[in-house]
Formats: sequence, C-alpha cells, structure tokens
Amino acid sequence: MSESLYCRTCAGVSRLRMSQTGGALVPLISRLLTLAGIVLLTGLLPWLSGGDPALSLLRARSGEQEATAETLSAIRQSLGLDNGPWFALTHWLNGLLHGDAGVSWVSGLPVLPGMLQATGVSLTLMASSAGVAFILALLLCAGTMVRGLQGRTPRPAGFTAALFTALPEFLLASVLLIVGAVWLSLFPPYGWQGWHYAVLPSLALGIPAGGYLGRIYSDALCETFKENWLTTWSVLGIQRRHTALAVVCRTLPGVMPLTGLVLVSLTGGAVAVEKVFAIPGLGRATLGAAAAGDLPALQTGVLILLVLASLFGMLTGGVRFVLLGRAVRLNAVPVPVSSNRTEKSRPWIPLLCLGILLVMVCAGLPRDPLASDYLRLQPPSFALPFGADAMGRDLLARVAHGTLNTCFQALIVSLICLAIGLIAGAFPRVMTGPVEVANALPPVIAGLVVAAVNGPTAGGAIIAVTAVSWAPLAAHTAARVAEIRARPYMQMLPLSGVGAIRRHVFYVFPALAGPLLRHALLRLPGIALALASLGFLGLGAPPPVPEWGRVLAEGMPYIERAGWTVFAPAGALALLSVMAVTLSNVRWKNPARAR
Repeated sequence: MSESLYCRTCAGVSRLRMSQTGGALVPLISRLLTLAGIVLLTGLLPWLSGGDPALSLLRARSGEQEATAETLSAIRQSLGLDNGPWFALTHWLNGLLHGDAGVSWVSGLPVLPGMLQATGVSLTLMASSAGVAFILALLLCAGTMVRGLQGRTPRPAGFTAALFTALPEFLLASVLLIVGAVWLSLFPPYGWQGWHYAVLPSLALGIPAGGYLGRIYSDALCETFKENWLTTWSVLGIQRRHTALAVVCRTLPGVMPLTGLVLVSLTGGAVAVEKVFAIPGLGRATLGAAAAGDLPALQTGVLILLVLASLFGMLTGGVRFVLLGRAVRLNAVPVPVSSNRTEKSRPWIPLLCLGILLVMVCAGLPRDPLASDYLRLQPPSFALPFGADAMGRDLLARVAHGTLNTCFQALIVSLICLAIGLIAGAFPRVMTGPVEVANALPPVIAGLVVAAVNGPTAGGAIIAVTAVSWAPLAAHTAARVAEIRARPYMQMLPLSGVGAIRRHVFYVFPALAGPLLRHALLRLPGIALALASLGFLGLGAPPPVPEWGRVLAEGMPYIERAGWTVFAPAGALALLSVMAVTLSNVRWKNPARAR
C-alpha cells in the first residue's frame, strides 16, 4: 500500500509540473494563433467582399472622379493589388518586422506614427475613464460591504447599477456635451489638447462601465460574505478593517478577468464617444480605416488593439495568480454556504418594468411607425404620448415596434453568448487568445467585417455582436470554474466514487449557474444597444425598420430643443436593464453548500 501510494504521489507531482509548464505555454500559443488568424482575415477583407479594392479606394479618395479602367488600373499598379491579397499581406508583414507598417492607401502618409499617436490618446482616455469607473463601482459596492461587515445579509447593487449600465455611451456623451460644454461652458466641446479635454469623454465612458463593474463586484462580494471563514474571524474579534481587506483580496481574483476585459473595451470600444467629441483615438482611426478600405491602417489598428488586449489579459491574469494562486494549488478555496437569513425580495420591480413595456408595446403596435402624419418635432400630447421625431413620425409607434425587433434579437444573442461562454470557459488556457481578441474588437468593426462579406442584414448584425459579446461570459466562467474546482470538497468527490460528468453536472454547474446567469442578463441591454447601433450605421436591418438605437441616434441632434425624441427609447432601454437585472436575482440550489 505504501509503495502504491508513493507511486501515485510521484505521478501526481509529475502531472502538476507538466500542467504548470503547459499552463505557461498554452495561453501564449493561443494568443499567437488567434492574432495570426485575425491579421490574416483583416488582410483578406478587401478581397473577401467580392468587390474591387481599387474602386473602394477611388471612392474614398475622391467621390467625384470617374472610375475609368485606366484610373483603376493605375491604382492597382501603384499599390500592387494586381499581385493578389497574399502579396499585399506578406509585404505588410515583412515591413512590420522592420518597423514599417506601410503607407496609407488613402492619405499616402506612413501609417505607424499616426496609429501610435492615436494609441497614446486612447490609453490616456482609458486611464481616466477607468478611474471614473472604479470610483463609481466602489460607491455602488459600499452598501454591500457595510452590510456584510455588520453581519447583515448583503445585497448586490442591482437597481442603481442597472440604470448606469443602461445609459448609452453616445447618448450620455451628447448630454454631457450640451450640459458641460454648451450650457455651463466648463469644458471644451471637442478636440484633444490637455487633461480638461478628457473630463466629459471619461464620464461618458466611465459611468456605464462603472455600473457594470459595480454590479459584478457587488455580486462577488455577496458570494464572499457567505463563506465560513468570516464567521471564524468574527468570533476571534478581528477588526473590521482587516476583515474588509481580506474580503477584497478574496473577491478580486474572481473578477480580475472581467476587469481586464472592461479596460480593453474602454480602449477599442470608445468609437462612439471619440466621434462625438472628435477625439483622434485608436478606435475612431481604426473605424475610419475600415470604412475607407485603407488596408494598412486597418491592419495596424487591429494589431495594436489585439496587442493591448493580450497585455491587459496577462496583467490581470498575473494579479489573479498572486492573489489566489496558492489557494488553487493547495485546493483550499473557501466554499460559500447557504444563509438562513432571509433577504427582503422585491418581485414587484421586474413585474412593474415588464408591465410598462407591455403597455407601451400594446399601445404602439396598432400605430404606423413609418408614416409622417404629424408636424416635425411635434411635442407630446394626449393623442401623441411620446411626441414626433424630426420626420413627423409617431415615436410611440417606432419605439413599440423597435421593442419587438431589438429585444428579440438581443435575447437570442444573449442566449448564444451564454452557451458559447460556458463552452469556452471550460477550456480557459486554449481559449485565452480568442477571448482577448473578441473583447478587443468593437462591435462596429465586427459589423463592418460581416457586412463586407455578407452584406448588411439583421442576421449579419446578430453574428457581429455575438462574435464580440461572448468573451466576458467566457472569462467569468473560467475564473469561477477554477475556484470551484479548487474547493476542498471537490477533491473528496472522486474518493466517494463521483465521476467527472456527475461532478460537473451536480456540483460545478449549480455553483456556477447563478452568478453567470446574472452576468448574462446584465449584458442584455448593452447587447440590445449594440444591435440597434449597427442597424443605424447601415450594418444591420435596412432602414426604415424601427430600432431603439436608430431612434436614439435620429433624435440626438435635437436633444437640446426636443428632448422627447430620445426620452422614450432611452427610458425603454433603462426599463429593460432594470427588469433583466432584478429578474436575475434567482436563488439556485447548490448541492455542494449542503455539505
């Protein structure tokens, strides 16, 4: 028996060393392969669309010049397009190895200096926006922390966080521009020439991100306060400030991957805010290159976004390893336990939100959303509850019809992302590269790629948003699964004859389902807005199909003198967000907690 035990111990040590070696190499290989695949796809994009790259360049340079055969031939010859996509891609990669990212096909200037300057602007904006987001997240988590330290049942920051998360960034940017720059004249309205130019854009980006992080952090804090070691610390009389520090250190590892993804999204996903404030950032530059068919600039912008995503991913992964690495190696991660204390439930909140949405839909569906039967920007009245838009169309009808289109598509995308996140999160090392890349690419860039290959359709918008929206769920799944597997009782299950499939079905999944479902529902409003925004940009369902994002964007130019043009769609989005978050507070029975 002792010899057999010794052999098994040696085999376990050997497997541990091999897993640690593979754990360092597999994520690196995943990042490199994914990076190569995205760069290859980007390089082939002008040819995948089935159009003529030379014609696209001519239209980008001069919309009035006639597209003669001689002109197109001269463009192809000057850029080497006659040699095909592989020549263009290998030529760009060869130059990149020597520090040359090529010359812009539109402006004729070197690409790399301009993109590096745009990256510096985006990183500065990201840092200031992250500061706003973290401050707001801390404020949202303060109540949860105080209740937990006082021994009461902690509550996640559901309602307030949902309101902040539901604020569209471009709408918030426009409101801040009007209030802070026009009415109060406290900050410059556009440009980038000093720190005061970053205040309004940072608020526009940081407030929704802070609401999202606040909900995730507070939910993780609630799980931490259910662990048994806190009871022991309370009996020993340990001071609350030490307990609070320990709770933070215990909670951070589970949310570090999501924090890194939010930081990356603040860099590459700030396209709308950069456009509103005319900020020369990386997201805006990459979007402009994609729209103009400027292949060298597009490739360079995407490459920088992916490199930033990998760096942030490795940084947050390192912090998580420092905080939780020893507990994972020793299989000593604390287990949340069920609390006998009852928490006051508020089922009327989601029912109220659902009732308001249903009343709005039932009242607006019989009305025509396309007919211009009213005066331009007619104010609300009894016959016209939400007023009319700039074309004299009934806003109640447009928002009601848009509710069906946008919410149904958003629900489909959310369910698909949840399924993909569960599968990808089960293989965290292999999927490291795809997760970071998917999060680094803004939905607008993905929409341009899909529309270039398949044309602008509603299905294409669903594919584009799905392609970049599953990453946070996968990162959350991977982090939670790693902690669940490292709990002490999970190591005892094989000795009790519990197989791998049964462990995952009856122990891992129940412990994972609640937080992951709440996360998926929290992302529902953002997905709805992303789908609608793609439709407004011409990358989704063609106009004049009513969608929330299109109605919002159409009303933004008139928000100062006709605020009702954006109130209805923004209010509907807020109702959807609050309903989704409050419905997500479902108590899942975890068999592991009974042990």
